[in-house]
Amino acid sequence: MGYLGDHQFCATCLLGLEGLVAQELRDMGCEGVQAENGRVLFAGDERALARASLGLRCAERLLVLVGEFEARSFEELFQGVKALEWEGLLPKDAQFPVSGASLNSQLHSVPDCQAIIKKAIVERLGARYGVSWFEETGPVYRVRFRLMKDKVSLMVDASGAGLHKRGYRPAATQAPIKETLAAALAMLARVRRDGHFIDPFCGSGTLLIEAAMLARQIAPGLGRRFMAETWAGSDKGLWKQERLAARERVLPGTGFSAEGFDIDPQAVELAAQNAARAGVGGQVRTAVRDIADFDGASQYGCVVCNPPYGERLLDVESARELCRVMGRVFARKRGWSYGVITPEEDFEELFGRRADKRRKLYNGMIKCQFYQYFK
Repeated sequence: MGYLGDHQFCATCLLGLEGLVAQELRDMGCEGVQAENGRVLFAGDERALARASLGLRCAERLLVLVGEFEARSFEELFQGVKALEWEGLLPKDAQFPVSGASLNSQLHSVPDCQAIIKKAIVERLGARYGVSWFEETGPVYRVRFRLMKDKVSLMVDASGAGLHKRGYRPAATQAPIKETLAAALAMLARVRRDGHFIDPFCGSGTLLIEAAMLARQIAPGLGRRFMAETWAGSDKGLWKQERLAARERVLPGTGFSAEGFDIDPQAVELAAQNAARAGVGGQVRTAVRDIADFDGASQYGCVVCNPPYGERLLDVESARELCRVMGRVFARKRGWSYGVITPEEDFEELFGRRADKRRKLYNGMIKCQFYQYFK
């Protein structure tokens, strides 16, 4: 399994976003796309990895899937790991720290699994390279394992920092929405290239920025580097080509506009700074404004928001009152759509009408629904 040859890759994601990630990969021309709980598998070469690293908006991390097997004993784990072709990816001087998790499996001790997996890889590579000791002074290949219902997945992290680390948000307000989830909401709201996007609880501006980047086709990974680029045998020219191709796909900022409002002046200023850092400052306007003063006077608008939750920032009753206020100011109107992500189980009752569409999503560990109104 040479690095420049074909691999199976794994794109991890928040629960509920598997379908979006799978469609993103298909749109990139990736093959063998298969959605599972919390991850999407696909096949390809280094070019597919580079393209996905730069372009995926909703995935959390990209990994090379080295192999999968079942193990109910430490001996089965050891032999299963040792049987995999680690030498096809890890050079003799590789640094390969091991981390992972176990869920509903007989092998539940993560430290023991880490030690056994490390030992098995060392034995495999030692036999292949003819050495008994590894200095581990070369490129980093973070080995990650997942044990779920006794099925072992062995992977190598190709991303490094999580894919949500776009590089435009060095600072954020309290309880910000994750970039990957914000991008997903913008996609679900079908943000248009000539759209008018509004977030009346903008915080540090993540929803505004992800919507603007989506509208302008700005690849989310353009402002950063990835772990796979540091690996032995990585084709630097190929990654450069994919970055250039991604830049050429960027659309001019004409036609699209985004407005963000918040009651916190510091948040409003931070949102403007982050938008400028992301290269969409010309499309994003921010101002201090209360939700009660929301004005839907323009001809059309796409509202998407992540209002403060009772368990996040506000007391429960204040959060519920916000839902009632939104129901009053988000008027049913031709050319307008509204999307609200919230954990409030009786949101529709508080809002005053049933959603046209709803989707279960997770904001961090909080189970939410994304309520959409467009009729």
